[in-house]
Amino acid sequence: MTTFNRREVLQHAGALGLGTALLTNLGTVARAGENSSATELPPHIVLETIKAGGLSHYSYFLGDKNAGVAVVIDPRRDVQVYLDLAEKHGLTITHVMETHVHADFVSGSRELADRSGSAQIVASIEGDPGYGFKVDRPIRDGDEVTVGSIKLRGIHTPGHTPEHMSYLASSKGGGQAWALFTGDFLFIGSVGRPDLMGVKNTDSLAKSLYQSVQNAFTELPDQLTIYPAHGPGSPCGAGIKAPEGDPTLGKERQGNPYWRMNNQEIFIEALLSAQPPVPYYWPRMKKINAAGPEILGGTPQVQRLKPDAFDKVIQSSGMQLLDTRLMQAFAGGHIRGAMNIGYNEVLSKWGGWMLDPDRPIAIIKPAEGNFEDPLDWLSRVGLTNVKVALDGDMKAWINSGRKFDSFQTMSVHDVNQRFPTDQMTLLDVRQPSEWDMGHMPGAQYMFLPEIPKRMRELDKNKPVVVYCGNGYRASVAVSVLRASGFDARTVPGSWDAWTAAGYESLKPNKPGKASDTTRTA
Repeated sequence: MTTFNRREVLQHAGALGLGTALLTNLGTVARAGENSSATELPPHIVLETIKAGGLSHYSYFLGDKNAGVAVVIDPRRDVQVYLDLAEKHGLTITHVMETHVHADFVSGSRELADRSGSAQIVASIEGDPGYGFKVDRPIRDGDEVTVGSIKLRGIHTPGHTPEHMSYLASSKGGGQAWALFTGDFLFIGSVGRPDLMGVKNTDSLAKSLYQSVQNAFTELPDQLTIYPAHGPGSPCGAGIKAPEGDPTLGKERQGNPYWRMNNQEIFIEALLSAQPPVPYYWPRMKKINAAGPEILGGTPQVQRLKPDAFDKVIQSSGMQLLDTRLMQAFAGGHIRGAMNIGYNEVLSKWGGWMLDPDRPIAIIKPAEGNFEDPLDWLSRVGLTNVKVALDGDMKAWINSGRKFDSFQTMSVHDVNQRFPTDQMTLLDVRQPSEWDMGHMPGAQYMFLPEIPKRMRELDKNKPVVVYCGNGYRASVAVSVLRASGFDARTVPGSWDAWTAAGYESLKPNKPGKASDTTRTA
């Protein structure tokens, strides 16, 4: 058992910026129980987790093989995966359930209801969310939805949002519950953030969240398996962890730092101090989801153009050029002015942060990639305005005799030899909390999404050497800087390579607030 005083609790939370501190009620912290064996699913039940990696989002396909029906909980925008699962298991999707109005991605509920042909949309009307679309089955706390032999009872768990609903799954006719879908209320090692609906609502939502933590699940057994809507890496909660073994309610009661606190003031102060920066695109996601997302009818289509026609289009005013190749390929040769966000599911998040949703997009894919994946990844954050694509890949552009840009990269060994120096700028573009946990000597800090509006703070007469965690975000930053005339270069491997090489790192004497994106060396 470990005891902390108030100052230590809050300093530890702020230092990590990820909520992984042992935040307590000024009492004790216990390890997760060893005897919380998870509940088992009935043999005729299908339960599959669908992960959207770039957003660390989990949705769930839950079906009754005997009845031939299924429900999807918190679906993502590109819904073909759920239709494929229904076909695989020989089930019909009859219900689509939302735990709340999401802020980090565009919901697939309307899309899935349309494409399945018969599924009802189920959503909470607690807290008066004000939907701009038809909710087939509006529910309140305690209401039940049946899908074959599956009974799903709504448990109102406000705090992340006013309407948030968790769903307790059991079998009709009684018996022990066997699953708890906690949405963005309860994560492994964390809880949902209460600060996404403006400053005026944060305090009341934080108090509601505290009450939900204290009261919502008190009658439920420790061994109940929990299924949250997000995993590690999601900004929807501070310091979300991966489960160790089966994730159960009992483990969270004993090991989740926020679940161990029974002092509302400490809970709110520690929780808010640990939250990472709110992505710029989240308010837009929330508006889209509340109003009702546009039904796409499948993966958006894009017109593929040969280099000559593509060149003419991208010269038109307002067009954004997105190069989705990986960082080494981008450094070796790219069209001047292109933004580089690499071919990976995390394109969803960084596309949301960096691209303008009101401007059309032209896209370039890697030689080994396709266009469908990035179009799906972008659609998850409401970016469906990709109008044209370079037919083939960058090789076609180069072989056509057109100009292209390239730049030098620097290894961590070069960086170690050159910095600190006044001749070049070393720029760290990671999360504020990452900077606090260690950074390269001589580095200046600038959070990646803020570079477009803050780049004037950098000296344009000096080369700018950019690093992040592994180089992915650095390449985004370099592409933005080079489009504005900077001599910018990436550090492949970045912080991961730096630490692997055993080079010195620095830490600030006093870490800043996790959501504060200003840092000094």
